[in-house]
Parts: sequence; C-alpha cells; structure tokens
Amino acid sequence: MRLARGEAVESVLDADDPAAWLALDAGARRGTWWHAGAVRAEWEHVAPLPGDPAGLDASRYALALCHRDGRLREAAVRGVADRPSLLPLLVVRAADWVAPVRQAARQVLRERVDGDAVGGDGLETAVALAPVILLVGRRERGGFAVALLDEVLSDPSRAWPAALPAHDDRAVRRHVHRLAVETGRLSPAELARTAAGDGDTVVQSLCADAALAAVPEGRPCEEVVGPLLRARSPRARSAGVTALRRTGEPERAVPFLADRSAVVRACARYVVRQAGDDPVAWYRERCARTGDPLLPPGAVIGLAECGERTDAGTLWALLGHPSAAVRARAVAGLRLLDVVDVRRLQPLLDDPAPGVVRETVLAVEPSAQLLSEEWLGERLDAGRPRHVRVGALRLSFRRGGSARARAQRVAREDPDPVVRARAAREAAR
Repeated sequence: MRLARGEAVESVLDADDPAAWLALDAGARRGTWWHAGAVRAEWEHVAPLPGDPAGLDASRYALALCHRDGRLREAAVRGVADRPSLLPLLVVRAADWVAPVRQAARQVLRERVDGDAVGGDGLETAVALAPVILLVGRRERGGFAVALLDEVLSDPSRAWPAALPAHDDRAVRRHVHRLAVETGRLSPAELARTAAGDGDTVVQSLCADAALAAVPEGRPCEEVVGPLLRARSPRARSAGVTALRRTGEPERAVPFLADRSAVVRACARYVVRQAGDDPVAWYRERCARTGDPLLPPGAVIGLAECGERTDAGTLWALLGHPSAAVRARAVAGLRLLDVVDVRRLQPLLDDPAPGVVRETVLAVEPSAQLLSEEWLGERLDAGRPRHVRVGALRLSFRRGGSARARAQRVAREDPDPVVRARAAREAAR
C-alpha cells in the first residue's frame, strides 16, 4: 500500500536484505478483496496500474514487477534495466512460474551481468545481486541466476573486488570461498588467513582444508600454518596444530596441549604421540607445580582428559590454587575422572568465582542428597552472592523435600529478578 501511494522503495524495505525483496514480491500479490471474479490486493483497488508500466515511478514500477498479471510482469521486466535499484526483483522474476516472464527476465539479467551489452560493470552488478541470487537459488527455478553468478565469478579475466571474500552476507561468503577453492582464486596463504579471521565455521573449515591440502610433506610452511596457529577460532587452530605433523614440526604442538579448547588439545596430543612423546607425562609434570601462578587452566583439564584416576591427587591439590580458572578446571577434571567427593567439594560452593561454583554444582549435582537442607537453605539468603544463591537453588531443586519448597518460594518472592528467573527455570526442569 505504501508503494502504491508513492513512497520510495528504500523507505518501505531494507534494500540490503535479500529476504525483504522476496517478502515484497509475495506481499504485492496477497489478496484482500474480491473483484471481477478474482481476489485482488488492496493496493490495486486504491491505485491500479496501467497496462504499460513504462511511465511509472520506481515505487509503482516495483509493484508492476510483482503484479499478479504475468503480462504486466513481463512488460515490467523488459524495461527494468534502466532502473538499477529494482534489479533484485529482476532476479526474482528470473525464477518466475510463468515461462515467458521467466525467459524475458533471464535475458535481461544476462545482459546486465555480461556488462558489455549495456556498457556497465557486469561483475559489479553480479556481486551486488549475489545475496538475492543465492536466496532465490533455493527455489525450484532459481538455478539460472546462480549459474550466471558462478560464470561471472569464475571468469579469470575479471578481477574480484578486494572486499568480496569478506562480504557481509554469510551465504555470499560461503559461496565465494567455495568458488575460490575450486578455481584457485585465492592462494593457500590467503585461504589460511581467511580461515583464521572469518567468523563463520563453514568458511573456516572450507578454507583451512584447502590451505592445508597445499602444505608440502615434511617441510615447514609458515605462511599457511602460522595464521592458523594464531587464530582465535578453535576450528582453525586445531587444523593448524594437526598440520604440524605433516610439516615435520611436532615440537610446535606442545604448547597447544594446554590450549583453552578441548578439540585443539586433542589434536596436539595426537601430534605429540605420533612423534613418539607422551603428553600425559607433560601434563603431570606441568600440573605438579601446584603453586605456579602461571599454570594454564588448559593443562589441568588436559590431565583429566588423558590421565588416570590416580591423577586425582594432583587435581585435588589444585583446588586451592589462586587462579579461579585453574580451580574451575580442577573441579571439572575430578568430575571427568569420576572421583567426585561431595564433602571435599562442598566448600567450593561458596567460592568467590562464579565459574568455580558453576563447575562445582555440576560435579555434586548427582549426589545432591548428601548436602543438608539447612546448609543449602543458608545459601539461598538474600545476603549471599548471586552466583552462590543460583548454585544453591539448582542443588535445592535436585535434592527435593523442604529444600525444594524453599527454592520454590525464592522463585516466587525473591527481590532479585535474575535469581527469580533462574529459580523459575530450575523449577520447570
């Protein structure tokens, strides 16, 4: 209705959102009243379109491109080349259910993307339309525009815009990097940097795998492995660590035995073992320094991941470590080794660090019956730290009896909205 009244397309929808164009297309034909034996959209009653759309402004021309009458859509398609702001609707019409409309749209779209036919930049047009092309490409007849996009992007004579691999649209980034891998557009070093810097896990895996496939056997390849090892993403780091076996540099994997990510630690253990060394011995030696303020938390949980129950003594000794992260990982390690002692862990339910309390709650939860109702009730008092109260709430619900009843009162009456919300969630479990 707003377009029919002449409002600018840009003020009616977000032109950068491909889904908005598809919503406009569908909404323009949504019938709300009956006229001449057919359902019509309300805007047609207010501002009907002429049979020839040539003289229409951009707003009403957009409606012509989405009109229920295929003849009007076809006529609008043939003149849309002069209206670049409406080209996303041309992509939609290239997947139209009416063959003449679809064929006309595909012809105009090819002319625009080829560029030479209209004296424009076809690659720039294709890149600008890529989000809509890939979204429409999911439809039954949407493959034409995707194939056309691939044809343009795969042309070695056309240089990609520098910003294309970092496109804001995730679907475009994924598609572009698949093409880059298939066509060799990006070097292994560029792929490694992308894997290290992109936030999308699909792009990370795609680029990391392709980059590492080019790493030579038994020879260092710092331009590829280096960026992966420095990446924030565990997926990229794990790929880089695993590659150290191929490059013949297993010693570089040792620091990653204490990585913050479990998957990276596992890859590091694999590389170290393949080199003939024992990661368990490294963990034991590292964690034996119970007073070391620089002890990495990853080394503590790493010991539990590959150690034995006899290593529990080392973990118990770390429960008093000054680092909250080390204490939390020590509790998690005891749970992993299945050597939890509720009485020994109970004091940590009052730990000043929320992370330590969370891990302790997880560890003692299966044995919550061993905690007294009175002791738990004291930790529900409003004067206790919030994280202590939240932990006590969870354990009170697990314990049942009067402890659960008191926790339910907290869910109803506590002055802290965060505590009330957490209590309500626990009650619903």
